[in-house]
Amino acid sequence: MASESPRNLRDELAALRIDRGTGRPKPSERRSIPPRWIAVGAAVVALIVALVAWLALGGPTPVEVAYAGRIEAGGSAPATPVLSGSGYVVTADKYISIGVRIPGRIQKFFVDESDHVKTGDPLVQLDDRDYKAALESQRARLAVAKANRDLHSIDLKRKRALREHNYASQAELDAAETQQRVDEAQIAQLQAEIAQSEVNLDYTVLRAPADGVILAKLKEVGEMAVPGGFAGSGDLIRMANLAELRAEVDVSEADLARVHLGQNALVVPDAFPDKRYVAKVVKLYPQVNRQKGTLKIEVQILEPDATLLPDMSVRIHFLGEEQAPQAGGPPLVLAPKNALRSDAGGSYAWVVTNGRLRRRALRTGADQGDKVVVIEGLSGGEALVIGDASKLSDGQRVQLPK
Repeated sequence: MASESPRNLRDELAALRIDRGTGRPKPSERRSIPPRWIAVGAAVVALIVALVAWLALGGPTPVEVAYAGRIEAGGSAPATPVLSGSGYVVTADKYISIGVRIPGRIQKFFVDESDHVKTGDPLVQLDDRDYKAALESQRARLAVAKANRDLHSIDLKRKRALREHNYASQAELDAAETQQRVDEAQIAQLQAEIAQSEVNLDYTVLRAPADGVILAKLKEVGEMAVPGGFAGSGDLIRMANLAELRAEVDVSEADLARVHLGQNALVVPDAFPDKRYVAKVVKLYPQVNRQKGTLKIEVQILEPDATLLPDMSVRIHFLGEEQAPQAGGPPLVLAPKNALRSDAGGSYAWVVTNGRLRRRALRTGADQGDKVVVIEGLSGGEALVIGDASKLSDGQRVQLPK
């Protein structure tokens, strides 16, 4: 019995041992991954890598551009900018703020923002009941004064007749004549007050002082409007005459020699960089801003359209003199010198197309001042990158300056 006990114990321990080799599949029995899943995994990895690269590179790269010019046969070489600056669109008459001349509660607006009005058109109606009542009261007082004058005139005639027969004293006649003059003065005073009341009643309707467009309504119906006040607090309507639009810019004292009256200019709205408006310098303000060291200059936009709005940000380019007319022949394309690059393959330029860079090979000709004639590669009007281009690549997303 004692010899069988250890043997039984060994058998029981052997039964509890786990055979790890029996559960492992043979290499021939292992499953293989389908090829389509391998392709999907590779695509996901590539997408993640591209996303990480995009995040690392950030958004579009800001670049500075200049535009290629084109001269048709028989035309003249375009004038080149000699100075540029940022400014704003203004109106020739500035802005017209219209306020009340008498106090009153706003009863009605006849216009809304963006409405075009003519001179004399009604804009705002004030509550006029008080002014109508005052006018009627003064007219009634005038009627009483005239009746008293007529009565005193009859008495004066009677006193004069009695005085001729010594039935009335000279003092009585003098008093009657004085009363007549007092009556005439009271009538004149009341007539003047009535005229002022009529004017005040007319002031209850605010009218357009000139042709223009309504820019803003500064109060609402039901509010009290009072004349004067601080910082234009009595203004109800702001309008502008858009018939003549201008752009103003502050020019540094150091650059004033490049600008003169009558000089041609080009206005480019920041909101529409593809639009260009021909302009001319019409005003140089007579005083320099001492703090900023600048002089305000205005250019008149010769052919404005509905795109331009007051206070719109614009870029103003002051142009140099035009070159002599070209002889007949094919169109001539000019590109800025600082937009041209060169390498072992020849000359090229970075052209911005739909927000991306495209490398364009060029064949160039003679120099034209700060420009170069492009024989092949450009047709005119392209946006060319100027300045440092060491970190640019073909197809890169870029952003034009505002």
